[in-house]
Amino acid sequence: MWDVLSDGWLYPLWVVGASRLRDADKDWPNVGAQLHHSVGIWPLLLDDSTEVLECSPGSRLLLRARGWPVGAAHVEITLEEAEDGTEIVIREQAVDGPGALVPRLVQDPLLSWRNVEALRRLAYIVEHRP
Repeated sequence: MWDVLSDGWLYPLWVVGASRLRDADKDWPNVGAQLHHSVGIWPLLLDDSTEVLECSPGSRLLLRARGWPVGAAHVEITLEEAEDGTEIVIREQAVDGPGALVPRLVQDPLLSWRNVEALRRLAYIVEHRP
């Protein structure tokens, strides 16, 4: 699982809303490294970036994902060993821009749906990777 998370070029394959990756810093996922991505659907694509705020290799990533004009979010990804593999949890919260003004009562169900789909995509990549 960590191999997939630490390969920035796979980001648009599992992150819901990410359409393409324009560039990935060579030192991803070290603190300060960025992924330069586009969000949306063509022709309405917005270029933005995601930055690593904290990294504990193999167990935790804290990201600042930008997606203007909606704003920015903190995304925490944790991995823990489980009996049958790895348990991965994604927690996301809007922290800047108009998205941060949306009450958590509204944010949480939408972000939960998005992150369940992201986890499903991650599982497909991990399970079918050579």
